[in-house]
Amino acid sequence: MAAQTDRPSSIDKSIALGLEYEVNAGINLGGASPLPLPVEIREINSYMPLLNMQIGANVIKWLDREHKWGIKAGLRLEVKGMETKATVKNYGMEIIQNDKKLSGKWTGHVQTRYSSQQLAFPVVGLYRINKRWDINFGAYVAYAFKNSFDGYVYDGYLREGNPTGNKVTFEDDAQATYDFGDNLRRFQWGLQCGGAWKALNRLSVNANITWGLNDIFESSFKTVSFNMYPIYLNIGFGYIF
Repeated sequence: MAAQTDRPSSIDKSIALGLEYEVNAGINLGGASPLPLPVEIREINSYMPLLNMQIGANVIKWLDREHKWGIKAGLRLEVKGMETKATVKNYGMEIIQNDKKLSGKWTGHVQTRYSSQQLAFPVVGLYRINKRWDINFGAYVAYAFKNSFDGYVYDGYLREGNPTGNKVTFEDDAQATYDFGDNLRRFQWGLQCGGAWKALNRLSVNANITWGLNDIFESSFKTVSFNMYPIYLNIGFGYIF
């Protein structure tokens, strides 16, 4: 009777090729911010992150037998968003009042809600410090398939056109809305860095910072006179197999 030959499993083949696969989930904490804070924004009165969930999958290719250096590429579905209230002066604004658009410089209070649902493609280099700790650094590109940037102004006044234009005042409970969602970019790109701690044999705790390098608004949009960059900390869990 012929002896049976053990055939390597797909997992064994992956290990031999230096490949690992990861699924992960987490939350994003952060927001879109100008750098540095412009003179138009006099005070941030409140900040609240939205429910920014993220799920993803990665392929890891180790470049040496010791699994010290590697490359990780993946795909993640994520939400980035925030809600803020600020006190501003001569802040570029286009408001809607009685179904009429008024553009100019706003002085007073602004409430903003920003949200972006994206597909992101990160590619990072990996370095394994020891059996427990990995660090990474690289870049990502993202496509936003749903964007919103809207809110309202209150307790202040609008100078139409420029800081010396016709004055439109909002007092007591008077408000006017604005919506810049159609002016947000679809494509974003930036840098990513972070680390992972292996809590169990295949379960890890991950923390990564993503720093966008292009303005969230399209270059043709001039109402907001300064750039805003998405900066987020992602905290979550990963499972490697």
